[in-house]
Amino acid sequence: MSAPSETPRTVRRIGSPAAVALADLAAIFDDLQTVLLSCERLVTQLSVPEPDPVVVESLWTTALLSYSRCFAPGERGMNLTEDDVTSLELEGEVLGWHKMLRQLKKHYADPAKNPRETFEVGVAVADGVPQGVAITSTRQALPDTISVHQTGAIAYQLSQRVDQRIAEHQGTVLEGARALSPTELETLDEVELTDTPEGDE
Repeated sequence: MSAPSETPRTVRRIGSPAAVALADLAAIFDDLQTVLLSCERLVTQLSVPEPDPVVVESLWTTALLSYSRCFAPGERGMNLTEDDVTSLELEGEVLGWHKMLRQLKKHYADPAKNPRETFEVGVAVADGVPQGVAITSTRQALPDTISVHQTGAIAYQLSQRVDQRIAEHQGTVLEGARALSPTELETLDEVELTDTPEGDE
């Protein structure tokens, strides 16, 4: 395909089904990139003798929420499915790990339960007489580097697949836009663009 004769000066918003589906794919791709970035940060955090539990929980929760969102069903059917997972070229129980991640997401996103610790109350007894109340807790183990690497590997391959789908939908959207007349294009809302600072690509 030959390059346009001049640099486009405006961007017009398109609301076609293909364009809306493309926007959904872009959101899924962004979520997968967030998973990858979170996993990279987690590997760094977990490599030190005493990882910051708050940072680890924040990154792991973000990764789990972002990953699960990619599989949330939508009206346009752009969400990823278990078939996408099972067809990945990865060794091991990939689908089993995928399901585990979905379960972990429910654990960390539960609005009524503490995901870090479980608490129990007991009575301190001496010579058969209650002497006080004891509150004990069991802390949830931090994710290990193997779990983080596995999650990142799945997210990476899924992001490649979504990137291919984005390229295909871009072609469909462009073909539909080229079928519009100049007058029809002028009726589309203009998208305000933010200038890129000099030196940034």
